[in-house]
Amino acid sequence: MLSFLNKTRQFLLPIARNISNTHAACQSDASVKATSSEAGVTKPDLILPQNYAQFSPVNRNSARQVWIENVDAVKERKVGMMELHPDVFAAQPRVDIIQENIEWQRKYRYVSMAHTKTRAEVRGGGRKPWPQKGMGRARHGSIRSPLFKGGGIVHGPRSPTSHFYMLPFYTRVLGLTSTLSVKLAQDDLHIIENVELPTRDAQFIRDLIAERNWGPSVLIIDKQEMFPENICYATDSIGYVNLMPSFGLNVYSMLKHDTLVLTVEAVKHLEQRLLYQLHRNDAASKSLKFKLDQV
Repeated sequence: MLSFLNKTRQFLLPIARNISNTHAACQSDASVKATSSEAGVTKPDLILPQNYAQFSPVNRNSARQVWIENVDAVKERKVGMMELHPDVFAAQPRVDIIQENIEWQRKYRYVSMAHTKTRAEVRGGGRKPWPQKGMGRARHGSIRSPLFKGGGIVHGPRSPTSHFYMLPFYTRVLGLTSTLSVKLAQDDLHIIENVELPTRDAQFIRDLIAERNWGPSVLIIDKQEMFPENICYATDSIGYVNLMPSFGLNVYSMLKHDTLVLTVEAVKHLEQRLLYQLHRNDAASKSLKFKLDQV
């Protein structure tokens, strides 16, 4: 028991010293923060904790924390830390659900233009090739019959043929949570402070991606649909860097790009929308119209 208390004391003393030092540093920097707030410059907190009051996670021990990176310079700098909700970014990866989402996104917008002509559409064959009787040959009414070479096609493809079908609602929701969790587990998900670049030069983005090992393709997500002018000009001529608002995030785009970069506002927006769908009370009625046996 005494050894346990000694170990506990050795563990708690550095923490208490760090807390006291942090408190003293905060008091000493109070004037600096007041000056920066008066100037209109707001700095993010060192740690952005997760609010579990509204949506309690299944397992709080599986919470994830990520660094918040800067984009105002090529050199990487940690500007804060953010705690991610485990139900969104630490979910059990379902490879089967991810595959279903990929197949759905590839097929629902695909329209087949393959087309064959029937015997009524093939040119020629207007008259009876020979008399019905007396020739000793099989009876035929047209040389464009499917039995003849160059004749019509029976049960061939007819265009346009749509391959659209609707995937169940919660299969799509779990596809997003599974893909986000896989990206975070593979260290392919990065959180940035904002998308405000200091310049519109495309070389700045190239140097930033090379310095931080983002690549070979990058998808940048922000909450707002309208991106700042500098990042739009900088990424316009780079084919492997794409911009997307958070409401358009999908499984296919996340897997198509090697690195997923989210802003702090985009993370909060995704967590809010996905957690609402995962914990809503009318889930059965919501998914009723997405049954697989629909006609």
